[in-house]
Amino acid sequence: MYDPAQAGTTMPDDDLENLPGVGPATADKLVDAGFEGYQAIAVASPGELSNTADIGESTAADIINAAREAADIGGFETGSQVLERREQIGKLTWGVEEVDGLLGGGVETQSITEVYGEFGSGKSQVTHQLCVNVQLPPEHGGLHGSAIFVDSEDTFRPERIDDMVRGLPDEAIQAMLDDHEIEGTPGDDETMEELLAAVLENIHVAKAFNSNHQILLAEKAKELASEHEESEFPVRLVCVDSLTAHFRAEYIGRGELAERQQKLNTHMHDLMRIGDLYNTAVVVTNQVASNPDSYFGDPTQPIGGNILGHTSTFRLYLRKSKGDKRIVRLVDAPNLADGEAVMRVQDGGLMAE
Repeated sequence: MYDPAQAGTTMPDDDLENLPGVGPATADKLVDAGFEGYQAIAVASPGELSNTADIGESTAADIINAAREAADIGGFETGSQVLERREQIGKLTWGVEEVDGLLGGGVETQSITEVYGEFGSGKSQVTHQLCVNVQLPPEHGGLHGSAIFVDSEDTFRPERIDDMVRGLPDEAIQAMLDDHEIEGTPGDDETMEELLAAVLENIHVAKAFNSNHQILLAEKAKELASEHEESEFPVRLVCVDSLTAHFRAEYIGRGELAERQQKLNTHMHDLMRIGDLYNTAVVVTNQVASNPDSYFGDPTQPIGGNILGHTSTFRLYLRKSKGDKRIVRLVDAPNLADGEAVMRVQDGGLMAE
């Protein structure tokens, strides 16, 4: 049975050459583009493979079909098999018990979680906290993995990571020290500096300068996830903060709306593929706009329309409350009821009320 957690496993080039229409030159092009295994080829589109390897779409379709047969992917499976596969899904703690309860245990791998809200609502705080929490061992709510951070609004701050590492419970800090084989105690400054360096080493940050560059970085993130799949800290989190900033600035007016939505849809599916192939949690933040035609309720609406709504597995709305309080509202989820939770954004990170 197809195992998404193992789908990033690479194989020698000569194995790719066993596929019909794949010679040494084509195999090299596929590997260079990140198609290193049957599973990666099996979930590609003919157009994507055609452009990558400079082959016809009919040949690309034959290659994909052969890869699907070899990888045993693409057929039907029973509900019990789906349940067995879903047992491989990890849950990443938010660091706030009430929010984890809202999410059914935490942020899911193999899913896209969208967090939207006004400026100052805490979206970037969430991505920073998750980049720290993903490195925790499972017994402390982490995934013992590393993170990729695609930064489109210049929001990533290593200093904030420092605050959040120091803000973890002592037992969680000790567990991280043990993982990194760092001697010392949570209260020792030198020990904490060494731990911070190790934590930052496991966060791969790239700044996106425009929407095309952001789309390219998603492809690079897939390659990075493949490279680290067998490492001590495989990639288990991809954050994009924010998903829509560049698209919103570059595609202005109704005349460019269709093109913007099409590119956004492609970008989301690229991110979804990373989650599926490498058992990774994908978290994207989204900007909002006010709907002037709304006379009742909250006029705040997320950017991206139905495209984003359909491709996001979980949608969370953050809004400001008194002082450092933030309301986290679960707007949409396939298997969870809507609800709200309260958290605080403090110096040490996200805390319970």
